Amino acid sequence: MANPFRLRAAALTTTAVLLSAVLAGCGDSGKDGDLTAQKLDWKDCPAPSEAEGGGSPPSPLPNGGEWQCATMKAPLDWSKPKGDTIGIALIRAQASGPASRRIGSLVFNFGGPGGSGVTTLPAFGADYAALRTRYDLVSFDPRGVGRSAPVECESDAQLDEYFQQDATPDDRTEQVQLLKRTKQFNAACEKNSKTILPHVRTTDAARDMDLMRQVLGDGKLHYFGISYGTELGGVYAHLFPKNVGRAVLDAVVDPTQTPEQSALGQARGFQLALDNFAKDCTSKTEECPIGSTEQEVKDRIAKLLADLEKKPIPGIFPRQLTQTAATNGIAQSLYSKDFWEYLTEGLEQAYDGDGKVLMLLSDSMNGRSENGEYSNLTAANTAINCSDEKPRYTPDDVQRKLPEFRAASPLFGDYLAWGMVSCTNWAVPGAADHPDVSAPGAAPILVVGNTGDPATPYEGARKMVEALGKGVGIELTYKGQGHGAYDSKNKCVQSAVNGYLLDGKTPKANTVCS
Repeated sequence: MANPFRLRAAALTTTAVLLSAVLAGCGDSGKDGDLTAQKLDWKDCPAPSEAEGGGSPPSPLPNGGEWQCATMKAPLDWSKPKGDTIGIALIRAQASGPASRRIGSLVFNFGGPGGSGVTTLPAFGADYAALRTRYDLVSFDPRGVGRSAPVECESDAQLDEYFQQDATPDDRTEQVQLLKRTKQFNAACEKNSKTILPHVRTTDAARDMDLMRQVLGDGKLHYFGISYGTELGGVYAHLFPKNVGRAVLDAVVDPTQTPEQSALGQARGFQLALDNFAKDCTSKTEECPIGSTEQEVKDRIAKLLADLEKKPIPGIFPRQLTQTAATNGIAQSLYSKDFWEYLTEGLEQAYDGDGKVLMLLSDSMNGRSENGEYSNLTAANTAINCSDEKPRYTPDDVQRKLPEFRAASPLFGDYLAWGMVSCTNWAVPGAADHPDVSAPGAAPILVVGNTGDPATPYEGARKMVEALGKGVGIELTYKGQGHGAYDSKNKCVQSAVNGYLLDGKTPKANTVCS
């Protein structure tokens, strides 16, 4: 989802990792400019760039495997395949098993849009050790992201101010200010990224993946898409159905929804996650430190946010914890049940006037590192979504929809409704109301939905199966909490996914894991 006030369909692995346009490739481009014949120059990986989130070079895998990085040339404009090129940053860990058992490369996209795959895959590579026995694990920074011709918008100082603004205006004056600040951000993106901005649609990234398939030497694309990565996988299957190999879509985006419907679905999803958090806290044998009943927990959170709108509290010096930052931090903590303890701690501290923990959670959502530098997560997220999504919403549209959003979520409704204006002044027209993922003739695609997923509600899995078409999508349900299923470590889910990717065995349709 787009921009700071629409909660992103980002994979947990992407949001949990604290993450100049490179209009050149590397390596041999092949004969006569044939990009499919280029040879990748795999080398030790450098430290992540600021756009990727900064930090240290990836550590070796536990069994001694090394990460390698390369850059693939791709057309800047896919309508001019022999024109200017950009560099697509790749990372891989070669298969650990016998060469005779190797299937090929397994390409990951962890979501966002805007998350750096080059940063995320090594951070969680050990989780995919079983898959690595037969695949090279591969991920990439999609175009516009990280090292791949990154979209650049505002400075770190400007982004600090941007994320502090009031995202839920209460009157016309505040509405005007929100629209003015959003327009300023969008204009900075156009000014600083004019070359790449028209070429970051999901269809462009899907074409990059098919080029990647060929450059990696695979006859079929074997793929693991998470969150927004499921949309990218569905679009790839639509464009290249005959090239789909073994594919898994986890934490599934509903491909049939408009941006408005998607935002409303997220309001319901995050409210459900908040309800589950409150129930979990108050049902334990020890006393819940933030309320004695589920309703009291939610009422105290609502009061905190109302108080912060009037008077922010100290966050991470010199920044204050505003209502917007607190809402963002609460949302971040609902992506995984593993984060609920941090939400409890953050709320306890905030009730005592200390906003550090909630602000750290908000910073993680926004791609801000401890040194104050931002990855280009927000810039890329906005650019990709606004290029994909045709509808443009006005404050009057939001006002008409507010009652429905508030009914869906008293806490997140206003926040998500007002997020719909983030593309209003975008320089590039949106492509469609929603993506086309119909893929007749494609190989089976395993589609995994989580009943407690806040960011990509469970219903999206069934919609994806239906949209892919008869005989393509195979639905698997996980009755759990958090964003995604495979990384929950649920043995039933992992057995089904591994069984398909490693051995080609599809689970029975509508299998349920709990």
